[in-house]
Amino acid sequence: MSDNTYQLIAIIIYMIVMLGIGWYAFVKTSNLTDYMLGGRSLGPAVTALSAGAADMSGWLLMGLPGAIYASGLVEAWIAIGLTIGAYLNWMFVAPRLRVYTQVSNDSITIPSYLDNRLRDHTRLIRIASGLIILLFFTFYVSSGMVAGGKFFDSSFGYEYHTGLLIVSGVVVAYTLFGGFLAVSYTDFLQGLIMFLALITVPLFGLFLTGGLSETVESIKTVNPEHLSLLPASATAAAIISSLAWGLGYFGQPHIIVRFMAISSVKETKQARRIGIGWMILSLAGALATALVGVAYYQQNAGELKDAETVFIVLGQILFHPFIAGIMLAAILAAIMSTISSQLIVTSSALVEDIYKALFNKTANDKHYVFIGRMAVLVVAIIAAILAWNPENSILNLVGFAWAGFGAAFGPIILLSLYWKKLTNYGALSGMVTGAATAFIWGKIKLLSTTLYEIVPGFFVCLIVAVVVSMVTYKRNAEIEEEFDRTETLLKKEQG
Repeated sequence: MSDNTYQLIAIIIYMIVMLGIGWYAFVKTSNLTDYMLGGRSLGPAVTALSAGAADMSGWLLMGLPGAIYASGLVEAWIAIGLTIGAYLNWMFVAPRLRVYTQVSNDSITIPSYLDNRLRDHTRLIRIASGLIILLFFTFYVSSGMVAGGKFFDSSFGYEYHTGLLIVSGVVVAYTLFGGFLAVSYTDFLQGLIMFLALITVPLFGLFLTGGLSETVESIKTVNPEHLSLLPASATAAAIISSLAWGLGYFGQPHIIVRFMAISSVKETKQARRIGIGWMILSLAGALATALVGVAYYQQNAGELKDAETVFIVLGQILFHPFIAGIMLAAILAAIMSTISSQLIVTSSALVEDIYKALFNKTANDKHYVFIGRMAVLVVAIIAAILAWNPENSILNLVGFAWAGFGAAFGPIILLSLYWKKLTNYGALSGMVTGAATAFIWGKIKLLSTTLYEIVPGFFVCLIVAVVVSMVTYKRNAEIEEEFDRTETLLKKEQG
């Protein structure tokens, strides 16, 4: 049996398991809340690992190792910024959002929460935020499909478009039928696979490169500054841009929706510990994998065709083909977990925040679940068309979408949770100007290469939202009562 056959068997087993979980979730899904939010029943471990797996995507096993392999530890500032941002998100957004979304008319999506929280009778916030989700998640899903195509090309020699269609087909199938529960359960399992693979590959790789000291010497031979966080080429703007990735967490719908789905506020503390521990070790594994790859190719006088495939190639070199296939499944886990999370949130936005608001308010749950499934299919097709070009960079596509969400929603989520005086006009103005700033800045090469677009986008959104809210604020007893009730419940549930 050839190496490729062993690896393919491992991948097929993995995909069958994912589809099995999708079927199990399909049987358990009985209404729209189940389909969109899993009935608010997730435990801390599932919440933590599914949030982490949904967050990291193919970027963790392909984009980040590729960047470190090519440019050195200066690219690790992104990982540092993300870790800080994720911790603050768990600390300040998770518990409060869990309570507030339930208090505020049992909101099941971010746009519906903002609509209910701000008493926006115009429905403009709900529609605008739904459209922003639709726009940026289409790019985000596209980045996962690019990663899927590259994966099958570099692992099995399949044509790029064949790989793209295989990954897209499986992930769309279990998301379309199983909804949020399928996405969360598969993400939990995928998070475990990713974690084990990212720890195992660099540890075994060190034996291959002769141990820690020999590995370090080999890396220094390639470039003495490869192991420096502050090489001579680093600029303050570049470091700020990398750290600024952490700002994005407060506005990522596919991550913060997990906070809304956890079974209770008390569980958020345990979930935070599990999630941040998983994240630190996984990011460290990704960095180590790239550095071991640099040392290996220096010692063997070889050349890596595509830096973003360093994890894949090392897994194939280090392990028996079947075990290497399981390692390769970690790549698919990262890719598919994020695509599925983004598809279900996009589906939620289309059904709950655009379709319901504009067309049909009185249909039964069965009808809405059907429309949600069709939305998954349509968005997946559009994303696949965008991903058809194999030259697209995974990191660039992810960076663009991440900035768009961080700039549009991050400040608004924080203000809605902590500031009574945020108004619907302030939120809408901030959201639109933040998203537009990030979009335009990201499209102008001179600006985007100087400073990551999330920085101007985030602060433009924040300033505009505060200024417009101050101008348009009128006291609303219902909003104040709800805000105070959230504070009281939060203190009670946190003990």
